[in-house]
Amino acid sequence: MPTLLQLDSSADLTGSASRRLTARFADGWRTRGHRVVNRDLFVDQPPHLPTNALHWAPALRLPAESVAPADEAYQTQLIEELLNADVVLLGAPMYNWSVPSTLKAWIDWIHVPGLTAPAGADDPAPLGGKPIVIASGRGLAYGPGTGMDDHELAALTQLFAGSMQMTVYPVLAELTLAGRVSDLAPRAADGAASLAAAEAEIDRLVAELG
Repeated sequence: MPTLLQLDSSADLTGSASRRLTARFADGWRTRGHRVVNRDLFVDQPPHLPTNALHWAPALRLPAESVAPADEAYQTQLIEELLNADVVLLGAPMYNWSVPSTLKAWIDWIHVPGLTAPAGADDPAPLGGKPIVIASGRGLAYGPGTGMDDHELAALTQLFAGSMQMTVYPVLAELTLAGRVSDLAPRAADGAASLAAAEAEIDRLVAELG
């Protein structure tokens, strides 16, 4: 049975655009009779790494570096969820032009050279080609013609596609602050159109990947 790993990180449990998109994808996945494994990174927040040694596969750790068994077990659990999924679904809202701190903490646990990412040119890439759908809500508009650089998606693409060699499918809902910030109110229709387009892309990806 194909397995989806659904990860959410928004602190908004009721009105989040990224949560709306991930829920839509997960519902579509279930209707196909597939399995969903859910990990909510805001509700069950990963701690910061307790030691630098966890950044590296055991074979690459220095002789003086040690890891507590409980920390090793927690990292193994997170990595196995990632490795065992057929598709990864990541809710990654833009917070302060970056990712939520809870998502960054998870990334630090699972991005491990020599284990989940090649540490050298000849190393295998165990996640190579695995699809990851990145659903991101952002308050403003980014990309060509906006004068705004999308640092968040660039960093996530470097991590997942560049280092871990996964296949990234970005789904972006922009101008989500149009209903909250008065200066953006005139662009409310643009925000609604962006969300509708993101939902249509979610439906397309469920059909393609499921």
